[in-house]
Amino acid sequence: MMNAILPFHEVARLPLPGDNCAIAIRRLEAGSIIQYEEQMLTLDYTVLEGHRFAVKTIEPGDSLLSWEMPFGVAVQSIPPGHYVINGAVLGELGVRQLNFALPAEANFEDRVPDYVLDEVSFQPAPAPPAYPDTRTFMGYRRCESRGVGTRNHVVLLGSSSRTGSYVKQLARRLQDDLKLYPNIDGIVPAAHTEGGTDNPNNLDLLLRTLAGFTVNPNVGAVLIVDYGIEAVTNDMVQTYLRDNGYPIDDVIHKFVTLQGAFEADLTEGEAIVRAWLPTVDAMQRTSESISHLRIGLQCGGSDAFSGISANPLLGWISEELVRHGGAASIAETDELIGAEPYVLSKVRNVETARKFLKLVDRFKERTSWHGSSAEGNPSGGNKYRGLYNIYLKSIGAARKKDPITRLDFATEYGELMKDGGYYFMDSPGNDLESIAGQVAAGCNMIFFTTGNGSITNFPFVPTVKVVTTTNRFQLLSNDMDINAGQYLEGASMDQLGQETFELTLQIASGQRSVGEKAGHAQVQIWRNWQQTDASRLEELLHAPAPTGEPIDIQSYSEAEVSPIQFTLAKHADNSVASDNIGLILPTSLCAGQVATMITQQLNKQYADHPEVSRFVALAHTEGCGNSGGQAEQLHARTLIGHVTHPMVSHCLLLEHGCEKTHNDFMRHEMEEMGVDASRLGFASIQLDGGIAKVTQKVEAWFAERLTAGTTSDEAIVGLEGLRIGILSDGAIEGEAGALLARLTRLVVGAGGLVVVPQNSGLLTADAYRSSVFAQSDVQPSIAYGEHVRRRGFHIMETPTEHWVETVTGLAATGIEIIIALVGERPMQTHPFVPMLQIATTSANAAINENDLDLRLTGDSGAWTTQLLERIKQTLEHDYTPRLYQQGNVDFQLTRGFLGFSL
Repeated sequence: MMNAILPFHEVARLPLPGDNCAIAIRRLEAGSIIQYEEQMLTLDYTVLEGHRFAVKTIEPGDSLLSWEMPFGVAVQSIPPGHYVINGAVLGELGVRQLNFALPAEANFEDRVPDYVLDEVSFQPAPAPPAYPDTRTFMGYRRCESRGVGTRNHVVLLGSSSRTGSYVKQLARRLQDDLKLYPNIDGIVPAAHTEGGTDNPNNLDLLLRTLAGFTVNPNVGAVLIVDYGIEAVTNDMVQTYLRDNGYPIDDVIHKFVTLQGAFEADLTEGEAIVRAWLPTVDAMQRTSESISHLRIGLQCGGSDAFSGISANPLLGWISEELVRHGGAASIAETDELIGAEPYVLSKVRNVETARKFLKLVDRFKERTSWHGSSAEGNPSGGNKYRGLYNIYLKSIGAARKKDPITRLDFATEYGELMKDGGYYFMDSPGNDLESIAGQVAAGCNMIFFTTGNGSITNFPFVPTVKVVTTTNRFQLLSNDMDINAGQYLEGASMDQLGQETFELTLQIASGQRSVGEKAGHAQVQIWRNWQQTDASRLEELLHAPAPTGEPIDIQSYSEAEVSPIQFTLAKHADNSVASDNIGLILPTSLCAGQVATMITQQLNKQYADHPEVSRFVALAHTEGCGNSGGQAEQLHARTLIGHVTHPMVSHCLLLEHGCEKTHNDFMRHEMEEMGVDASRLGFASIQLDGGIAKVTQKVEAWFAERLTAGTTSDEAIVGLEGLRIGILSDGAIEGEAGALLARLTRLVVGAGGLVVVPQNSGLLTADAYRSSVFAQSDVQPSIAYGEHVRRRGFHIMETPTEHWVETVTGLAATGIEIIIALVGERPMQTHPFVPMLQIATTSANAAINENDLDLRLTGDSGAWTTQLLERIKQTLEHDYTPRLYQQGNVDFQLTRGFLGFSL
């Protein structure tokens, strides 16, 4: 039977008349016949929604065009009706679970002509005519240099990652106070991953971002905290603010260095913030010119329609706002590569054009130091939804600047926006990292376009979500603000723009966006990069992998043997572990806060359930917008190490839906590693219909698993049943080193597992090294985050000094308890692997006893017994480590030596 003929306008779109590739607006099956102008096109393969097919013959060497701009070069003749596909998309679709055939090979490759600025013929673009009338919104007036806020928040800001757990826990304790203060929009933590290692390469932009956060007009008051020993301290932030003329004195603020016990410091923080609340609440909204609006323009989870509907809508809004005297900021440097001719078609002056190109070139250079390409940005979700390469992504992303809009300024990440106009700000394409820079620059609203349905939000600046298609808007109607898909169905851009502009003023005046109602948010600053040139690149790319074999150590004497025994849980598969955790594992950063909210509900529903002790979510900041290669391998290996952890009895993977490391990616990685994924659950925020629906799905999966499960039996084991990680902070004294050496020999000699991270001072301390190692040259035996296959003694690679990243990798090896020898201050603990923080009598006297789990006193010969008894109490759940109980918990994946934000 002959296929029905499909009118082109019902199944595809051509962005501009000169294009030779069309975009399918729904899935089109192989053999479909499409009437395009005077010709009939027959599709050779199934074309997914958002993917492209040729509408004209494209000969080898010819450019493929969308928006009349090149995004690739044909490597073979592509007749009308043929699926247009490159190698990257073939690779991405190859790991997806599809039910149709794919082409055997790519028919185009990713090449576009290099852009060269013609300074001889350059003509500055005139400023657009300003509107004579000034519209208003209801905002919070600050001093002139700060501007006007759209919100009134109390912000709790950690100077570095080391105080991130503190500000999050403090925010939780203060939420009930908000009921008494209706003019305060929130008490929110700004916890981030940065400043946790010495000499960070992102120090300048980190200080600039923290300074910008502090004076953002949406901040009514800010508490900035440190320990005083970090790579980035309060003194450094305060000096940066003063030296660079930030209006810090216009903000209610206090810099606090935490010096007491964690609980006492929280009590002090509560008192400081509570004293501010009446004053912050007394701040009132007043009628203000919309020239005070500073909007950040973002896209995330983009698709092929982002450049047709949602991004042009933001271009319309931006042009309107700039003519009223306001400011708009486009960012994501790598997502404008290939769109330079469009971005620089209208520029204020040649200096701005030069600066823009200089920032693009610098971004490319930094990326190359890490063995990556800035052109490798599109995520797996982007490719799946039709953005084949960075050029195609950039052409659509650049439409956040209207064709008639002039580029006025090109600025550094987080550099303050001092005047009205249209800005470009240097940043990675990583959504959260880019948004943080725009907030630091002074943006008081964020507009976020999305094709897949990104649900990310920022804590103290409202995010307005603009979705590209009606189908996706309907699927995620509870999580999106604006349906730009109406434009694809016939609504005029002027009509849609006017409606969106009115909503803008309402949200600026206090109406909550959908994201604000959802109640979740994240902060991520442009993450540190480890390479400053390409001198080590080949060495790092070809570094030999650890063998995975245990390291020989000295044998223990019979006199050291301990008769201690441990009562652990025996699982259904006869494995023995100290706990039964229900784990929700977000595959990327954007699913993290949703996973956390779901576990909070599950812990209420299943309190004291015999099948599972508690539910845990491992929220992190990776999996989207960062380079592939080694960094992506570290990511997958560490997450899979937690999936296979002996303490985890039930595990579900939760994807956002548009990330690089989506569920299918993780299934593929587990298959490569020989891990059985059939026992796991899988859910998708975007594909399952948004936060409410995916929550229901996850709850139903765990309910089914717990109903079908059986209560675990008990097993009694000796030292052979222990899996221990040991790490240290600060100097190692002789007696402490000798204690941990004895513990190592005892456990390993009995057949147990001990893992020490490569960055631990234990490995260079004479008292430990001379008593443990059987040879002088000892190298790491396992990679970072690698699940240990053979028990014994192992050293784990650690590519950074970051405490939380070290703990995260250590836990993934399968250890069930961590012994942390504290030299300076007790530190953040893991979300489910218990950490005992210990010190000796001769250790730093400033270490507060209320944060320690064991202070070793008296005869050092008895310390081994004391430590084993505390380990026993912990594994048998008779003792809970203090800082875990108080909420000083964190989780963060490393990016390794070659990870870089894209």
